[in-house]
Amino acid sequence: MPSKNTAHPDATLTLVPGEVDLATLRRIQAGGVKLALDASVREGMQRAEAAVRHIVENDQVVYGINTGFGKLASTRIGNDHLAELQRNLVLSHSVGTGEPLAAPVVRMVLATKAVSLARGHSGVRPALVDALLALFNAGVTPSIPCKGSVGASGDLAPLAHMACVLIGEGRATLADGTVVSGAQAMKSIGLEPFVLGPKEGLALLNGTQVSTALALAGLFGAEDVFAAALMSGALSLEAIQGSIKPFDARIHAARGQPGQIAVAGAVRTLLEGSEIVPSHADCGRVQDPYSVRCIPQVMGACLDNLAHAARVLVIEANAASDNPLVFSDTGEVISGGNFHAEPVAFAADIVALAVSEVGAISERRLALLLDSGLSGLPPFLVRDGGLNSGFMIAQVTAAALASENKSLAHPASVDSLPTSANQEDHVSMATFAGRRLADMVNNTAVVVGIEAMAAAQGIELKRKLKSSPLVEAEFASIRQKVAFLERDRYLAPDIEAMRQWALKAELPAALLDILPSHS
Repeated sequence: MPSKNTAHPDATLTLVPGEVDLATLRRIQAGGVKLALDASVREGMQRAEAAVRHIVENDQVVYGINTGFGKLASTRIGNDHLAELQRNLVLSHSVGTGEPLAAPVVRMVLATKAVSLARGHSGVRPALVDALLALFNAGVTPSIPCKGSVGASGDLAPLAHMACVLIGEGRATLADGTVVSGAQAMKSIGLEPFVLGPKEGLALLNGTQVSTALALAGLFGAEDVFAAALMSGALSLEAIQGSIKPFDARIHAARGQPGQIAVAGAVRTLLEGSEIVPSHADCGRVQDPYSVRCIPQVMGACLDNLAHAARVLVIEANAASDNPLVFSDTGEVISGGNFHAEPVAFAADIVALAVSEVGAISERRLALLLDSGLSGLPPFLVRDGGLNSGFMIAQVTAAALASENKSLAHPASVDSLPTSANQEDHVSMATFAGRRLADMVNNTAVVVGIEAMAAAQGIELKRKLKSSPLVEAEFASIRQKVAFLERDRYLAPDIEAMRQWALKAELPAALLDILPSHS
C-alpha cells in the first residue's frame, strides 16, 4: 500500500512560481525535500527591483517605497531613511503572541513566500528569495507566534517574525533543535543579516502566506482523516453486516454529484472480494441507518468541499499577494488589496465544515456499533457486559470531540474588526480560520480511530468469514496497534495509537486517489 508521504529524502523540488501544485505543497509540508527556484524567474525579479530603484533615484513618491504605511501613507520619507523605514516596519510589526507555529507550517510559509516574491511583482532582490530557500533547505525554522493576524494587510505580525530572522533579529530553531538568535540563524546558512532595501520589508510582511500555510496544513490533515474515515466506515459496514446495495453505481450516477460517485466507487473497491457481503444478501435487511447508508452522500459532499478548498488554496499559494505590486513592463507600482485573505478564510471555513461532518458521521457509526438492537453485536462490543463496560466511554470521548468540532466549525470569515485607525476597516480573520483546523483534524482523527477500533472489534466478535483483501489488510494493521478487547483495560494508549493511525495510515490507492492532493 502506498504511503501518504511520497516525499523522498534529499529530493530537490524545482519551484515554478504560478505552477506549484497541491502534491508539491504536501511534500513541502511533509519535509525531507530541498527547494530550488526555476532559473527563468530571476529576470522578472530583477526587472521589478530595477523599477523600484528607478522610483527612488528619480525622487518619485510611491506608497510602500518612500512613504509611511497604513494610515501614515501620506507621510513622505527621505531617501536617507529608507533602510531605517523598512527595518522599523519589520520590528514594529513583530507583535505576535502564542506558541510558535509548527515546523511543517513554517516550511510552507517559507516556500510560499519565496514563490510569491518570485512572481516578479514585489520589487525585492532575488537574494532575499534565495535566503528564504536557504533557511528552508538548512532546516532552519523561524519562530513565528501563532496568534496576532487578522488576515488582511497580509499576515503582518507572523510574517514580521519570519522577516526578523533575515535582518538578524528574532529567534529560530536549527535543524538539530537548537534555538538561536536571528543573527546566528543567518550565520548558520553562511549569510550576513540583510539591510533591507526600498519596499523589501513591506513585501516580506504583506501577503497571505501564513493563513494559506495553516489552511493547507488543515486541508492535508482533513484529507488524511477523510480517507481513514472511509476505511473505518467500510469496517463498520462489515461489522454490522450492512447492505452494499446503497453503494450501487447507478444510484450515484442518477444524482450526478462527483464526490458522491467517487466515494461510492471507493467503498465498492474496498469491499470487492468480501465473503461477508454475499453471506447476508438475502437477510431481509432493507435499509441501514443513514450513517452507513448515506456514506456516499455525506462523505461525497465533504470531498467536493475539500476539492473546492484545494483549488482556492493552490491558487493562493502561487499568488503575488503583497501591496503595492510592481509591473515592470510599464514601470508602474499600483496599490491594491491582494493581501486580503478572504478567499483563504472561506476555503478554511469550508474545510472546517467538512472535517466536522466527517467526525460527526463517524461518531454516529460508532454509536450504531455499540447499540445491540441496531448492530446485532453484543452491547458495547464486549462479551461479558455489565462486568465490563467495553467501548461505552470511548464513545463518550468521541461524542465530546464531535461536539467540540461543531463549535469550532463556526465560520471565522463572518467576523471582522477594523484596524489601523479604520484604514483597514474590513478584515478576513483567515489566520484563525486556518489555525483552528489543526484542533479539528486532531479531534476527528480520535473519533475515526475509535470507530475503526470498535469496528475491528465487531468484526472479530462475529468472525466466521473474511472481508475483502483490502479490508483484511487494514484489519491486520489495526490489530498490530491495538489488541482485541476481551475485558476492560486501560484504553487511553489504544485510542492514541488509533488517532495516529487515522492521521498516518498507509491506505489503499482506492482511497488516496480520490483526494485532491493525490489525484
